[in-house]
Amino acid sequence: MVAVNTADGPLADLRVIDLSTVLAGPNCARYLADFGASVIKVERPDGGDSLRNMAWRDPRDGEGLWWKLVNRNKRTIALDLKHSDDLAVLRSLVAEADVLVENFRPGTLERLGLGPTELLASNPRLVITRVTGFGQTGPYAGRPGFATIAEVMSGLSAISGLPDGQPLLPPIALTDEVTGVVAAFATMVALHSGQGQVVDVSLLESLFQLMGPLIGLFRLTGQEQPRLGAGLPYSVPRGTYRCSDGKWVGLSTSSDSVAARVLKVLGVDGDERFTTFAARMEHRDALEQVMSDWCGGHPQAEVLRAFTGAEAAIGPVMTMGDISTDPHYAARDAIVSLEGTPMQGLLAKLSATPGTLRWQGRGLDADGDDIRQKGWET
Repeated sequence: MVAVNTADGPLADLRVIDLSTVLAGPNCARYLADFGASVIKVERPDGGDSLRNMAWRDPRDGEGLWWKLVNRNKRTIALDLKHSDDLAVLRSLVAEADVLVENFRPGTLERLGLGPTELLASNPRLVITRVTGFGQTGPYAGRPGFATIAEVMSGLSAISGLPDGQPLLPPIALTDEVTGVVAAFATMVALHSGQGQVVDVSLLESLFQLMGPLIGLFRLTGQEQPRLGAGLPYSVPRGTYRCSDGKWVGLSTSSDSVAARVLKVLGVDGDERFTTFAARMEHRDALEQVMSDWCGGHPQAEVLRAFTGAEAAIGPVMTMGDISTDPHYAARDAIVSLEGTPMQGLLAKLSATPGTLRWQGRGLDADGDDIRQKGWET
């Protein structure tokens, strides 16, 4: 076991090459960097990772907010992997690396002479984390990988939306965020094994894992979970409800004990239509109407007070404006300022070996000269 300077983070002994672009792969490398890994972000010279120019920009300097978050704590170098000199620089980094993260379409690394066979021959302990849309094998392996494709093909969209409405897509980069965590976890498992190997992570299967027992339900019974808007088949009432002051709350009753307390607040605890799970399922629309009417007759603060007092699962529907001033988020350092840019804090809190946020995503080739001259040394 290599001794780690925990002042630099628990992963300070790891060297990671991030060859990936946009979100899922870079998120994987970001989580490792947040806990001390030395991460070198490799970009193409002609504009770099397209994430630099995606969506919103910081009004102070024009740089992309996605970029600053996802590529924090990484050093950057621009390399043209079709140029022999630049390829030689990458190979020298690979020889001393612990992890290489990439999300090219299957076969791309191999065409560059950087396939797992060649990489492991030069560095037998290397963990090669490959993030793609559909994985390295299977009939869809060669297809381009996009989060939207995973969201519609994983089963998520089929159960998202109103009962008679269109299947919906999530309004955030859900697949890329989940896959980044999956890839980081799988990478750490591979590193813990002590075996150089390929880690094959796909957007599709990462999101499919979130579907819980739905595939088992279908194969065993033929049942499909229907679209229920904000509802769930096994939790009634469950959804978002508008209060008399126009504010919203979200509530769920996931067990009979919680449901009993909610029914008492609603004043229908003696109604036989709602006393059992099966009865609530059968009379879903009626109970949801009771819940909607009750919330609609009271301001948000009163609704929250009543159901919190009943130890029900309830919370206010919060916007980013609400979150920005919320005392719990502040107390937990869930929002930090990194070089003046507000962003999420660390993914998890470790009591003995915490992570550290050092710098936001840097400019294209910002560390190129230093890396070419010194390699991994800083």
